[in-house]
Amino acid sequence: MLKKTIIFLWRLALIFILGLLLPKLVVLIFAWPRTFSVEDVPPARVAIVFGAGLLRDGSAGAVLRDRVETAVKLYQQGKVGKLLMSGDHRFIEYNEPEAMRQYALDLGLPDEDIVLDYAGRRTYDTCYRAKAIFQVDTAILVTQAFHLPRALFLCNWFEVESSGVEADNKYFRKVSRLYWSTRELFASFQALWDVMVAKPLPVLGEVEPIIE
Repeated sequence: MLKKTIIFLWRLALIFILGLLLPKLVVLIFAWPRTFSVEDVPPARVAIVFGAGLLRDGSAGAVLRDRVETAVKLYQQGKVGKLLMSGDHRFIEYNEPEAMRQYALDLGLPDEDIVLDYAGRRTYDTCYRAKAIFQVDTAILVTQAFHLPRALFLCNWFEVESSGVEADNKYFRKVSRLYWSTRELFASFQALWDVMVAKPLPVLGEVEPIIE
């Protein structure tokens, strides 16, 4: 009886591990040929900047500043003409898109080339809305290496032909990088589940095409 129980638990654990690793492997393989440096990435009309955590005063945290800095570099080098800053704004005191906008303005980006998406509550929503609301056909995605494969998979799934640039300008602690990488295992599984099974509908609204 004990032997059968151990074998059953071992098989269950193996299924669980494979269930997490395979989705991550899928998005990694998909993203590999679509990931570039700022200098080498093919130009696109729009760069999509994904939201991340804010500081207590409502300003952009270190992860988010990395993303905005990289997106501004793309703009300055003529790779993109507009920045779509997509993040969470479910609460008055928490406004990721506006924090990104303020930091980009501090870096010298013209306000007229910034577009804000206040309903990018998660990566799935940002990619879905980029196509459905902002009519984006091609884009450069800007986020950290741990997040970029999932973002590339989702945006391309929603017919936003996307390349990616890793926003890794700063060094983050190993414990933080380990946490993010572990979290991505579950997030990658969720991404595949959402597009193939659940197909949730994000917050939508009036169409607002991005025009250069």
